[in-house]
Amino acid sequence: MKKFAVYVISILPIMYMAVIWILSSYPADTFVKTPFSFDHFLKESLHLIEFGILYWLFIFAFAVHEKLTEKLSFASAMIAVFYGLCDEIHQYFVPSRSATIIDLIKDTIGVFASYYIVKIFYFQKDESKLKTFFCKLAALKRGGV
Repeated sequence: MKKFAVYVISILPIMYMAVIWILSSYPADTFVKTPFSFDHFLKESLHLIEFGILYWLFIFAFAVHEKLTEKLSFASAMIAVFYGLCDEIHQYFVPSRSATIIDLIKDTIGVFASYYIVKIFYFQKDESKLKTFFCKLAALKRGGV
């Protein structure tokens, strides 16, 4: 079961990237359409977390294999931002979707907010709940927890 958990955590970033790509292939209001005025606000706000989540999934994958370093954390942030750019370009070619710089900026803000949380609470603090959590992830691979 623990090996399966390690495997799932390892492939989650790729699976999530596929989900983003597939959902971006549909018109903007295919999945979420609320009758309230906050519909647009809700969808626009999702940009702040969508690619931040992708960054976290990369971090979890590196942590479970005890490979998480500051360089890999930064590389994960860059990959998440680059994938946000690819997604915006992809949306440009999808009918009833659009690609905007402001969406890419929101994606980037979400990624770097997450990046700085990891930088401060994992790499700079001696003890933190985040560090404890990542140690537990690493213990999965070693057969602990």
